[in-house]
This record gives sequence, structure tokens and C-alpha cells, in this order.
Amino acid sequence: MRAVRLSEHGGPDVLQVEEIDRPEPAADELLLEIEAAGVNPVDTYFREGSYEPLGPPFTPGVDFAGVVAETGSSADGFEEGDRVYGTGIGNGSFQGGYAEYATVPTDRVVHLPDGVDAREAGAAGVVGVTAWRALIDHADLQPAETCLVHGGSGGVGHVAVQIGDAVSARVVTTASEEHHEGLEGLGADTALDYSRDDLADAVLEASDGGVDAILDHRLDDYLQFDAEVAATGCRVVGIGENDPGPGFTSVGAARSADVSYQFMTMFNTPDLRVPLRGVADLMERDRLSVEIDRTYDLEEAAQAQRDVMKESFFGKLVLEP
Repeated sequence: MRAVRLSEHGGPDVLQVEEIDRPEPAADELLLEIEAAGVNPVDTYFREGSYEPLGPPFTPGVDFAGVVAETGSSADGFEEGDRVYGTGIGNGSFQGGYAEYATVPTDRVVHLPDGVDAREAGAAGVVGVTAWRALIDHADLQPAETCLVHGGSGGVGHVAVQIGDAVSARVVTTASEEHHEGLEGLGADTALDYSRDDLADAVLEASDGGVDAILDHRLDDYLQFDAEVAATGCRVVGIGENDPGPGFTSVGAARSADVSYQFMTMFNTPDLRVPLRGVADLMERDRLSVEIDRTYDLEEAAQAQRDVMKESFFGKLVLEP
């Protein structure tokens, strides 16, 4: 089979397509014929070696969607021909989804409903689980509350906008102006240009005085901002930062509003199947779509990983073997 491999850590050019033996599933694994694999920033971190990965050589790709080609002896609940999707491979213990076939443990995969596009599902794992965990599990977002989603045009952001809308929350999001119409079409009540000088005032106006929950993908830029637009009891969930040491310029605003902060990573999810099923259900009911900006073949994996670190696209990038 063909697979994207890297023999050493480094830049995108270390990714090369090779012919390797098709793997055999262990007892609790499925062998999948991969139809689509999402391209995520985290894939580049494993490639660079900044996250502790399976030692080279290995195949990257955390997300996947495909068809069951073979089941392990104890892989109950699945049959050959089942459509499935999931996440959590290619990141430390398991070879990834940038390949024609991959073996996947059954605790990282769920059935994919009929009618859900394989490309969307292949791109949904990391962003869907992260957005679900942030807003549903950690922020406990409730109907009629207001949530702020920073970076709404990104992978996690545009899914979070739709999850917020699906629970009947009021959704305020930030993005460049070119993406506002698209985000409003996905369920955002208000889309604001993140570069405007009066952004805090605009968020307060859109939320009638303060937001109840915030999904923040750049804590180093917005940690203090979040406190200043928070309603009393606001829950802030941080999923990333560019500077590893974000801090407040004044903690008083957070204290006066009883703001709580939760920092999270998808890789700590107790059972990946729970949010994966929730996201699949929303996709089946047309309450959530994963926007695919562009697709690549395996030979273009290096370019896909270059492109995913840019901000010039809406939604997700996908490899199709």
C-alpha cells in the first residue's frame, strides 16, 4: 500500500510517499481502507518532533474516515464494509491516517451514519471532539446563553459555531470580514472582525453586556480580553496559544466577574467515542457540516502541511489517498 512516511523529524519536505506492507489488525483493532484524512496543525507538531510522537519512521495523520476492510478477533460491534470515522492515531502509539490503509483501535472509532460525506467525516475528528469537549463538557453551554468563539473561520472555530447554534445558544464569533457571511450561514448570530479597535465594545454590545462562555484558541492574545467581555460566571475554555506563557495585565476583571478558566487538550478525552458520536449525530441531522476548503492527494502531503499553518482558508484541509 501507499503511505506518507517520515524517517526523521523536520520540515514538510521530510514527508515522502512510500510503498509499505499493509498492516494486520491486532485483536482489538480494525483495518480501515482510508477514504479521507484531515490535515491538522497538530500533525505538523508531531512531524517536527515538538510533540512526543512515535519514533520515526512513522505515518502521520490524527484524523481519518474509511471503510472496515478487516476486523480483529475481539473487535466487537464492527463488520467488514462498515463506514466509520475517528481520531487519535498518528500521535504516539499508532500509525496515522495519511495512507491507503490504517489499523485503528476500536476505542477511537465510531460508525459513520449513511449520508454523511466521508471527506467531512475525515476532517471532523480533532475539530469536532475539541469543540464538543470545550462547549458541551467543559463550558456546559446552555440554551439562551451567549458564547464567544474566537477564530470562527478555523477548523475548531467553525464547528464550535455550529455546536453553539445546535444547543440554541447565541453565538458571537470573530474572523476576518471575508468569512462573516459564511459563519452567519453556519449559525453565528454576530460575526465581528477580530482586527477592529473596538472589538471588546462590539462583543459587549452583541451579547447584551457580557458573554457566558468563551472558546479561546489564542490565550496569549485574548486572556485579558476574555475577562473584560465576560458576564458574571463566565466559563473560558482555552485550547491553544502561540506564546507558552500567556498572562493577565490585570486579574481584577476576571475576579470581579467570577470567571473560571479551563485549559484542555483533545488528547485527554476520557472516551473519544462519546463526542465522536455526538458530532456524527449532528452531521446526520444536518445541524453540523465540516467545511472543506481544499483536498490533496498523498503526494501533496507536504504542501497540505504547509498550508494548514496559514490563515488563508475557511474550515479544513483534507488528504484523499
